[in-house]
Amino acid sequence: MTRDDRKVLASTLAGTTIEWYDFFIYAQAAGLVFGPLFLAPVNEQAPGLATLISLATIGISFLFRPLGAIIAGRYGDRLGRKRMLVLTLLLMGVATTLIGLLPTYETIGVAAPVALILLRVLQGFSAGGEWGGAALLSVEHAPRERRGWWGAFPQIGVPIGLILATGVLWIMSTVTTPEQFQAWGWRVPFLLSLTLIIIGYLVRRAVEESPVFKELQQRTKTSSAPLRDLFRSNTKNVVLTALIFVANNAAGYLLIAYFISYGTTTLGLPRPSVLLATVVGSVGWLVFTLYGGVLSDRIGRVRTFQIGYALVFVWMIPLFLLMETRSIWLFTVAIIVLTIGLGLSYGPMSAMYAEMFPVSVRYSGVAIGYALGAILGGAFAPTIAEALVQSTGSALSVGAYIMVLCVISLAAVTAVKEPKGTDLGLTHQPIA
Repeated sequence: MTRDDRKVLASTLAGTTIEWYDFFIYAQAAGLVFGPLFLAPVNEQAPGLATLISLATIGISFLFRPLGAIIAGRYGDRLGRKRMLVLTLLLMGVATTLIGLLPTYETIGVAAPVALILLRVLQGFSAGGEWGGAALLSVEHAPRERRGWWGAFPQIGVPIGLILATGVLWIMSTVTTPEQFQAWGWRVPFLLSLTLIIIGYLVRRAVEESPVFKELQQRTKTSSAPLRDLFRSNTKNVVLTALIFVANNAAGYLLIAYFISYGTTTLGLPRPSVLLATVVGSVGWLVFTLYGGVLSDRIGRVRTFQIGYALVFVWMIPLFLLMETRSIWLFTVAIIVLTIGLGLSYGPMSAMYAEMFPVSVRYSGVAIGYALGAILGGAFAPTIAEALVQSTGSALSVGAYIMVLCVISLAAVTAVKEPKGTDLGLTHQPIA
């Protein structure tokens, strides 16, 4: 691996890690403190409803991810992957830092939750454009036989971002009292984002544009309307990429946001212990995501996805049975086993999605499919999970909900013709 290759992988990994750190800090804080701080009147009357509304604000941002994907995809297919990745990184950093400075309901009244939601929308817009560009920058630089491995690097930005976000929250909840954490401790992780953004910007600025995109610029005129061109001949693949992602994103957001709230509020487990369990689970997610990328280079993208989703499906009911024992050790084991299936159904995604679209509309197709899948999957998964538990009195209903989504995603990935090894240049052949 050359020095330039290492720079590419470092850039995609650093950028996605920072983007998802910012995104996840919000998701976790929503389950821990946003109800009392930004929805004080509701929290006084009905704490459960305040938690439900706080978790719902996570999903609001997902509704704006397709807009971010459309705009980033349009200009990423016309101007290049690198420029859009720098812009999305800066947008996310600004929004996250401002959340850390935001006054609460007690200070500015109803303007507080309104401003919080607007900043969350900006986070969603940025996230909509980030993943597709990072995935393509990595995969389009990769040797044909190692695309799964290279493509796994932007993927592990998700668990690393989760580790950082949860780790910082765990440290703050450990070194502060509950009163201090709610007063100011929760702000520290948001403000730390500013330092991370500066580092990510410097790393990303030094990377060369994708060689595949350079070839497109040199040999043909880039499309002035990539979105129109995308849906003219690739609508089926956009739908498939969205449905393939649904179950992974929903189950992932249970780990990212819901399990923390469920463990502390419903099960009564200590907050630091639940946060630490999430960190341990995130390490497992990282390892199995990398392995999923490697495995897909050996046995194919479709087969790796199928194995991953089958594992998630069979584990959902045992997962909640273990959690309901209220043992922090079994709670942690339940999460770790879940991450095996999560990793295997996430590691191959960058490579497979890139191989499903021609270069002229690839950024648009990958980004929009991913964003739509996130809306259908993770956007309101924590809210749906909380509502199911409150209405049925059993977390097993949440397991059944994820199992249904696994069936949908399994059917979608099975409908894809194995794309491993497809040419990513101008001679790309459609995958259906």
